[in-house]
Amino acid sequence: MTERALDFCFARFPSVDTSLKPRLLDAYLTLDAFADARAMLRELKRRGDATGILSNGSPRMLAAAVEAARLGGELNAVLSVDAIRIYKPRPEVYALVTDRFRIAPKDVVFVSSNRWDVMGAQAFGFRTAWVNRAKMPPEYASAPDATLDDLNSLTALAW
Repeated sequence: MTERALDFCFARFPSVDTSLKPRLLDAYLTLDAFADARAMLRELKRRGDATGILSNGSPRMLAAAVEAARLGGELNAVLSVDAIRIYKPRPEVYALVTDRFRIAPKDVVFVSSNRWDVMGAQAFGFRTAWVNRAKMPPEYASAPDATLDDLNSLTALAW
């Protein structure tokens, strides 16, 4: 999907050098996490909470990102839509979490900076926290259960 979006951008802006494509795609393999992510995941694990990533990304991209961000030891699962060949916000994708952890949707706290993803997770029945680092205005009528400036206050929320 990312490659297709990049191809669209190259077509839309033909003045951009298409030889940049491999470098731009490879950049996804070296992404780091936000500074507060590792500490928060560590804290959640310390408290006994299960942690995971649910992504539209490919398993290869996710494995590289988890390694680059040094998050592997903090995660119980890394789930990719590749397993079912459809994308979020389809409900079947969020079911990957409930199936993997054998829990009800109401037992999941879904955290994302993507408001559309929070909306999809909320529609599925997850409790949701939108990490609005950029202080963007609300995009949808239904509000998330919590809106955070960063991850530092996540464990202080009363779920």
